[in-house]
Amino acid sequence: MHDPRVRPLLDELAVEYDTRYGDLFGRGAAAEELNRYPADEFEGPGGALLVIQENGESIAGGAFRRYDADTAELKRIWTRSGHRRRGLAKLVMAELETLAASRGYSRLYLTTGPRQPEAKHLYLATGYQPQFDLDADPETLKFLAFTKELSEVPPH
Repeated sequence: MHDPRVRPLLDELAVEYDTRYGDLFGRGAAAEELNRYPADEFEGPGGALLVIQENGESIAGGAFRRYDADTAELKRIWTRSGHRRRGLAKLVMAELETLAASRGYSRLYLTTGPRQPEAKHLYLATGYQPQFDLDADPETLKFLAFTKELSEVPPH
């Protein structure tokens, strides 16, 4: 997470979080959330970090960390605003799933915020099972949790 190629992604993600959630959690809460986990939790063999670059610019990425003995927790799935609608998030998800399976994980877990409908739709579209009532008003939920069994991940 200290790699300079990651910084542009995290910086834009912090702005996005503050824009969407600043009135709920307070300004600056995004930076606290983004620094909540020590960087070494995203290092191998229990974790991983993926960055997609185009012409030397970091444009998308994501990571996972050990959640429990069988489960990896996906974190920081992000595509920079100028590069969206190109399938990059799905590519990041697929690569992280394959890598997690190769490292012995059998299950994935992730959460997103209630004010990120794009993320919710991405996870549903890529086979993640909601661990909340889809009919509930998202504003009544603190976070939206999803899981996926890695046996459901097709090899590529």
